[in-house]
Amino acid sequence: MKYLVLGSAGQIGDCLCNYLQNKNHEVLRFDVVDNESHDLRIHNNTILEEMVNECDFIYFLAFDVGGSRYLAKYQHTFEFLHNNVRLMSNTFELIKKYNKKFIFASSQMSNMSYSPYGVAKAIGERYTDSLGGLTVKFWNVYGPEKDLEKSHVITDFIIKAKTTGVIDMLSDGTEVRQFLHADDCSDCLLTLSNCYDDIDKSREYHVTNFKWNSILEVANIIASNFDNVKIVPGESKDMVQLDKRNEADEYILNFWKPKIDLEEGIKMIIKEI
Repeated sequence: MKYLVLGSAGQIGDCLCNYLQNKNHEVLRFDVVDNESHDLRIHNNTILEEMVNECDFIYFLAFDVGGSRYLAKYQHTFEFLHNNVRLMSNTFELIKKYNKKFIFASSQMSNMSYSPYGVAKAIGERYTDSLGGLTVKFWNVYGPEKDLEKSHVITDFIIKAKTTGVIDMLSDGTEVRQFLHADDCSDCLLTLSNCYDDIDKSREYHVTNFKWNSILEVANIIASNFDNVKIVPGESKDMVQLDKRNEADEYILNFWKPKIDLEEGIKMIIKEI
């Protein structure tokens, strides 16, 4: 198979590209981080159109997004909304033109209407439905990250523990999340593309480890891997999801199961960092 990975330099995208290549698939990488001409916001991008036409399957992972600090700072801005609306409009237009099979990476936050990020992902889901594609909902996927401004909570805490010896938290840590290592996520994405023609695309496919952990528990797991690390909870509550908790649909377990538990995954990230 020849896969086009949109957002190939991102936390999930880079891991997925390596995973696909290790499985002997051909990978077309597309990310503005690596090449300024690889900008999904550019209408009539001839490079993108050539790659869409050439590939067998598309993973639409590209999005202007980051961890909680990034979302708290940027998701209510004009630029955040405009970036994501443009990149979706241009990409879905080409997917329609060439009638490509594709997976759109959404979020479990897509039903949270108070979140501009969630609303943008919900729009992407409607595009995907209209084109007969497959939507997957990611739940806090973590892995090695290059753009530290956009780093998610696990990477953020590891870097703080390693460089300062203090994990100063954005919130009080009582909010709970479900996490999934990027290797498990990559395995899931390939599995879903392999059975793409046979699965029910009207179902919800939640990509997670199906286990709840508080952010404070995550901080403690990370701190236990270092010497003399201090944890300093913040005073605020969950500012991103506002303590709303979805329940993950377990239907995807008929096709795929996660293999890496949180403690093992955190050790893997610490080693890579």
